[in-house]
Amino acid sequence: MSIIREKLKLLPDSPGVYIMLDKQGTVIYVGKARVLKNRVRQYFHSTLKTDKVQAMVDCIADFSYIVTPSEVDALALENNLIKKHKPKYNILLKDDKTYPYIKVHTKEAFPRLSITRRVKKDGKYFGPFMGGIRCKDILDIASSVYGVRTCGVAIGANAKKPCLEYHLKRCPAPCAHLCSEEEYRERIEKTVAFLSGNYEEAEAVLEEKMRTFAESEEFELAMEYREKISMLSRLKLKRITAMPRDVDADIWAFNTNGLYACASVLVTRKGMMQGGRSFPVQEGAAEAEEGFLSFLIQYYTAHEFPHEIILLEETDDELLKAYAAEKTGRKLEVTRPKFGVKKELADMAARNAKEYLEKSVSAIEHKNDMTQGACERLKKLLSLKRYPRRIECYDISNISGVDKVGSMVVFTDGEADKYEYRRFKIRTVEGADDFASLKEVLLRRLSKLGTDEEERFQKPDLIVIDGGKGQLSAVKEIFDELQIEDIELVSLAKKEEEIFTLWSDESVRIDRRDYSLKMLQRVRDEAHRFAITYFRSLHSKRNLSSVLDGVEGIGKNKRIALMQKFDTIDKLMRASEEELADVPGIGRELAARIKKYFEEEL
Repeated sequence: MSIIREKLKLLPDSPGVYIMLDKQGTVIYVGKARVLKNRVRQYFHSTLKTDKVQAMVDCIADFSYIVTPSEVDALALENNLIKKHKPKYNILLKDDKTYPYIKVHTKEAFPRLSITRRVKKDGKYFGPFMGGIRCKDILDIASSVYGVRTCGVAIGANAKKPCLEYHLKRCPAPCAHLCSEEEYRERIEKTVAFLSGNYEEAEAVLEEKMRTFAESEEFELAMEYREKISMLSRLKLKRITAMPRDVDADIWAFNTNGLYACASVLVTRKGMMQGGRSFPVQEGAAEAEEGFLSFLIQYYTAHEFPHEIILLEETDDELLKAYAAEKTGRKLEVTRPKFGVKKELADMAARNAKEYLEKSVSAIEHKNDMTQGACERLKKLLSLKRYPRRIECYDISNISGVDKVGSMVVFTDGEADKYEYRRFKIRTVEGADDFASLKEVLLRRLSKLGTDEEERFQKPDLIVIDGGKGQLSAVKEIFDELQIEDIELVSLAKKEEEIFTLWSDESVRIDRRDYSLKMLQRVRDEAHRFAITYFRSLHSKRNLSSVLDGVEGIGKNKRIALMQKFDTIDKLMRASEEELADVPGIGRELAARIKKYFEEEL
């Protein structure tokens, strides 16, 4: 504590981020402050604290801080550090799933429509679509009614041959120079109005087409258009009659029972209910107002800010508005309604959160048993020196020594942390020598410890090896060579699911129903899956490259272009001449030669 007292005296009167560390140097909490000196000192003064805050303070062995130009910058940095370190005592968004949007590529001369999950400042976006109505179905209606393109074909000076979409009257073929920019612009304007909620014209067009097909006794097509009309009816039912059509709002509610927490959001766009979702959050030691703000920032890192956020919880509204303005360049409204339709929506979100938490407590407890609880139990059963927060496992994959690859998977607090996964091409090993390949992978990975790269490749608490005592001893030699003493090492033998450790010649047997063993099995199986996936990718590309050897005129650059366009041999062989000709550097003549080669030789 003497070190902490001295550091407290040096804290600046500036905004920034503070990082709390335990005695192992693990980040356990990240917070932001308008004035670092005042905020950090509060933790160490003898003031009344909640049980969770006190539990965190009892674990603090050191802290560091980063000064930022403003509190908004501190909020952004706090969010990045929380995502990176996943501190035990921060409120964490446990489900960062993104939702699809329909994008109008307005910067193109002939704007197309596409489905995306990433929102940028490069077009018009409609959504998110959170269930019930599929983006694909809405695009289908837009193409059927307004004839706008959904393909990514580049439109240049040279006219292309019209595709099937043109003949089905779903696209005016601007790529074939059969449609002017002015005419196409009218189609896009009507499409944007449709996506904004004006369904009357589209419904009239669909009904007319349905009648035409029915009268000509093309009943299957008539039924298809009836389905489209039915979908439009479902879309209209989502409209909130008392909500203005220009309102884009997210309605939030947060609920906790003291042990577990969840958040619920209802999404409205253009006065229409797009859907809603509830998801668990890992509740930490942060104060309610500060924690909820941190949660919202985590969510809107992966999702688009609406024009308005409606909520009942207290938070720092001005800071949230400033952050949103910096990210989007437009003003955000934060509303706490007292009456009216917005209050009804806020109450609905609150009921959703309460009901979700009540129904999900057993599921949340079960997940905790399988993740953090399993890590705690593993520490006890294997007599580990510390809680194995970061677990790494490695696997090797090859066929007869060809295309040798290695995989590294990472589990944080018992859950797969896929952003931390790494893949390795084996460089120095001849033949199918899995021991030598594993040694190369571990040497390449562990040699980063103690260097500047350790920031990107954090030190694991536990490394798991697939195998028995022999494999464990072989890896121990690598540890001794690199003088690594502060990383635990165990191996898991597949046949009997025995666990071997360095501190005993006897294996540890854990009941097969025990969550700690199940977690180790998930780690091992995931390493194997990841290695196999990478091997198959490399092996397929190598075969894809070699299958082109018999085609005259295919050099290195064209081979690479084809491999990038078509991931597998099957996709390449099934490609049409038009698709082949669209690959940079191929052209129609060479595309015809490739197609002929596949038809005659293979």
